[in-house]
Amino acid sequence: MCGIVGYIGKKRAVDVILKGLSYLEYRGYDSAGIALISDNSARIFKAPGKLSNLKEILCLQKESDINATTGIGHTRWATHGLPTEINAHPHTCNCKSLTIVHNGIIENYKDLKPVLEKKGCKFLSQTDTEVAAHLIAHEFNETKDLLKAVQSAVKKLKGAYAFCVTHKSMPDRIIAARKNAPLIIGVGEGENFIASDIPAIIEYTKKAIYLSDNQVAEIKAESIKIYDENDNLIANKVENLPFEPIALSKMGYKHFMLKEIHEQPDVVRNVLVDKLHDEDTAVVLDDVQLTKDELEKINRIQIIACGTSLHAGLVGKYVFEELTGIPVDVEASSEYIYRNTIADENTLVIGISQSGETADTITAIKQAKDKNSHILIITNRKDSAMARLADSLLPINAGIEVSVAATKSYMAQLLSLYLLAIYFAENKNSKNSLIKDIKKELLTLPSKLEAILNDTKNIENIAKKYSSYKNFIFIARGINYPSALEGALKLKEISYINATGYPAGELKHGPIAMLDETMPVLAILNEGIVYDKVLSNCEEAKARQAKLIGVTNFIDEKHKNLFDDTVIIPEIKDIVSPALNIVVLQLLAYHISEYLGKDVDQPRNLAKSVTVE
Repeated sequence: MCGIVGYIGKKRAVDVILKGLSYLEYRGYDSAGIALISDNSARIFKAPGKLSNLKEILCLQKESDINATTGIGHTRWATHGLPTEINAHPHTCNCKSLTIVHNGIIENYKDLKPVLEKKGCKFLSQTDTEVAAHLIAHEFNETKDLLKAVQSAVKKLKGAYAFCVTHKSMPDRIIAARKNAPLIIGVGEGENFIASDIPAIIEYTKKAIYLSDNQVAEIKAESIKIYDENDNLIANKVENLPFEPIALSKMGYKHFMLKEIHEQPDVVRNVLVDKLHDEDTAVVLDDVQLTKDELEKINRIQIIACGTSLHAGLVGKYVFEELTGIPVDVEASSEYIYRNTIADENTLVIGISQSGETADTITAIKQAKDKNSHILIITNRKDSAMARLADSLLPINAGIEVSVAATKSYMAQLLSLYLLAIYFAENKNSKNSLIKDIKKELLTLPSKLEAILNDTKNIENIAKKYSSYKNFIFIARGINYPSALEGALKLKEISYINATGYPAGELKHGPIAMLDETMPVLAILNEGIVYDKVLSNCEEAKARQAKLIGVTNFIDEKHKNLFDDTVIIPEIKDIVSPALNIVVLQLLAYHISEYLGKDVDQPRNLAKSVTVE
């Protein structure tokens, strides 16, 4: 989950690295550090907290101390050890000659540490990464070759890693290595870059090499050499990068999250283009590599995801089962990987991840792949590790998402699941009359989203009114139960309010004990088969003096004396209503967080891309 940037060329490395790290803070912001290599010296600067603290330290340095043209940098999400300066990367060896930055977890570091201590290595930090620094330094003392030292060391490591390694005696090179953690090499002219993700380097180059697992690269200003796990030199595969630098601009919005919420109508259009033309034409998904016969044999669907993507998968379950009759299981990837994998060649396994680099989901997908299941990946990053494991790929086309709290990527995941469910139903010759209704609603969705986004004053007022509450409950039934979960997650993530989502019918099976005038309850109740039931559950909450907020597409006289506040969304069929309801909940969470003065885009303790299990 940490962010890595490396640079070697003619520019001041500190400038390139700091700018790159600023685009990777979504991966972690517990501490930051940089190592600058020049004139047979390695200068290391570190600071706890956000990148701005490191920048302040660097501003106090003499120009001659920070003008190196080779360097590596790191922004940390703490796994081993507190977020202190001593635990911040880069880490080094006893003689301070070798420096390393690392994303991932070295699982056998406790086994290696006493062995290295017996050889005279002195450890200063609580991190697993320092073990790798001493191990590589020990190998370097044997070989006097940094590339060979890294190649030898990584064969002794277990777990996940993306490394950048330098040595002050060899300032003309950076060694990079990868296993189960993302790392790319940006290809320039007379300069090259290393980064955990595209945003860090897109300003400088549009070409990159994606390192694969167990590969080690020697990067110089004028050359890149990549070696496989057997230390054989392999050909470089240079690819074009998909993003433009303008995607990293707030475009006048106060926060990236607010910008990304407002981008959702266009995200819907981007997802639908070339896939859904009109309500009478079949959905086109050219990237689904299943023949009609293979599709007919699928008798079970498993959706595997984490966090927000998991909630999208829960909506997908309702839609798939309603349109196709195929049973769907939805499970958190972190749970799926530690039990017997019940899947076979007749199982479709759908992995969902915004980044495509979620470690738990990658492991789960590999397990299902070993059972000969068809793997379909829904991701925002078609250049990701998960995409490369896919038998079928559905890129969600949400564009780069900077804010840690996912918004537009969730919307794109929802739309992709609707389209996929319709595609299956149509190819199975389903006569479900809902198919045409859903298509019609999807085509009108952008304008309905814009109607909500163009008038948010009511939501802002509600947010201000409830921003002082310490707890919150979200309730819904049916297809909007996942919306309640996602709405609660959004509020919890960015405002630190203890918010929890429940099926409305479960309220009286325990959670109702929490209700009084200090506990607001937000209910999602759209016109449909569960409307009256949710309304009844709201009455039960009101009888316990809870403050009630209603989000609904239905104006009902019963609302007047029941709800303290109401948000009316445009009219929409219940089965597609999660796509509108979630925008209200995103806005509510955003404005509450903003009123509380929280760091909306970078909430504490979180990282956007969870690349460790």
